[in-house]
Amino acid sequence: LNATVHYGQDYDNAFWDGSQMVFGDGDNVIFTDFTAAVDVIGHELTHGVTQYTAGLDYHDQPGALNESVSDVFGSLVKQYALHQSAADADWLIGAGLLAPGIQGIALRSMKAPGTAYDDPQLGKDPQPARLSDYVDTADDQGGVHINSGIPNHAFYLLATALGGNAWERAGQIWYDTLTGGRLTHDADFATFAKATVAAAKARYQDHAVADTVTAAWSQVGISTT
Repeated sequence: LNATVHYGQDYDNAFWDGSQMVFGDGDNVIFTDFTAAVDVIGHELTHGVTQYTAGLDYHDQPGALNESVSDVFGSLVKQYALHQSAADADWLIGAGLLAPGIQGIALRSMKAPGTAYDDPQLGKDPQPARLSDYVDTADDQGGVHINSGIPNHAFYLLATALGGNAWERAGQIWYDTLTGGRLTHDADFATFAKATVAAAKARYQDHAVADTVTAAWSQVGISTT
C-alpha cells in the first residue's frame, strides 16, 4: 500500500488519488497533521476499496454513500485499534485534527451529525442526520461530505442497537453490501439501505438482525421496503 505524507506545504486535507493515499501536514491554523488520526487513514484507504468493488460515483447520493462508507470503516479501524465496543466509541471522525483555538471536536460526528464544530473560521458543521434535512447543493460534488451524515448516523444507530463490537456484525453487513457485487455504481440511499437489509438476511439466520437494520434506516427517514 502506497501513501504520500507531508504532501505540499501546510496542506489542509487528505485524499485518495485513485491509486494511493495522500496526507497533508495541515497549516496548524485550522488543521494539524492528517496522519495523526487513524480513522482518517482508514477513511482514505476505504476509498480505494470502494473504487475496486462497488465503484460508487462521486457525486450526490452515491458520492455521499462513498464518503459515508469511508467514515464507517475509518471509525471501525479506530474502534478496533482502541479495543472499543460500539457503546464505548466516540463515533467522531478526525478527532484531534482541529488546530488549537478552533471551536470543535472533530471533522464529523456519526453519533450527532452537525455538531462536530462551530467556528468563525471553519463555519458550522453542515451535516444532517435525517433525509428530511438533506442538503441540495451544487457545491462539494452535490454535498458528498455533507449528506454522508445521513447514512453515517444510520450505521451508528445500527451498531449501537446491535451492541458489542461494531466491526463484528454491523461492519460485516456494510462490507458485504459494498463488496457483494449487487450494488450499482449509481446507488442512492434507498438502494443502499435495501442492500444492507438483504446482506443482513443473507449472512444471519436471525431475522432480528435484519429488522434492526431496517429500524436504523427508518430512524433517519429512509425506507427499506
